[in-house]
Amino acid sequence: MNEQPSGVRGDPAPRDEAWFDALFTDHARAVHAYLARRAGRQDAEDLAADVFATAWRRRADVPEGHELPWLYRTAGFVLANHRRKQQPVPVEEVDDSDTSAEDPATVAIEDDAVSAALQTLSPRDRRILLLHAWEGLDGSELAEALGISRGGAAAALSRARSRLEAVWAERAGGHS
Repeated sequence: MNEQPSGVRGDPAPRDEAWFDALFTDHARAVHAYLARRAGRQDAEDLAADVFATAWRRRADVPEGHELPWLYRTAGFVLANHRRKQQPVPVEEVDDSDTSAEDPATVAIEDDAVSAALQTLSPRDRRILLLHAWEGLDGSELAEALGISRGGAAAALSRARSRLEAVWAERAGGHS
């Protein structure tokens, strides 16, 4: 019997620590950056640990060849749970230091014009555009991260792009 895990659900061969170590080595930085852009650097490490703990517990469900999109999807769930638990922070306790300069994606998203345009879109459109533009997902990876078919992901990305273009043109005075 083949001792290598095939990544197919129902495969009786368990994924071992070496598989997990490789998963972590290959994707920890991307998952951390994804979470840091959405939850802040102060929470990203703990949230990333939760994502990888889930990956270990559900290792049989992680699709071979689509590990990163699966991790992004899981990170989305972990982030949603985190946001539901958050307590308000008094304004005087908010850190005013600028930590965004090292990540161009963070700098772009904090640009007032880009941020304003993205905020007019639905949360789903924003998520699709950010997964594509900032996380580099396309095709089957985007579909896996969204939990939909590849065709559905392509259509959703196309619609989100069109809506963003329309908003951008309107804000730039390009409408009549």
